[in-house]
Amino acid sequence: MNKVAIPKIEYLRLKRRASAYQKLMGSFFQTAIREPIEDIVVDFKKTGLYTDAFLKDLEDGLRRSSRGKQ
Repeated sequence: MNKVAIPKIEYLRLKRRASAYQKLMGSFFQTAIREPIEDIVVDFKKTGLYTDAFLKDLEDGLRRSSRGKQ
């Protein structure tokens, strides 16, 4: 196992950032979950970054998930 040593102040800064990121992403995903599945897929499609196959898989996955069963 490799070990990396960093100053304690740097460790604490990284720990605060990780905690803030987790809180932010948690609220982001809770908001996204409230949106209708069709709206989520449309938002992904608008970016032009995803293939039709991916978008179909995304929609199918959301419908099969606990989100789709609400």
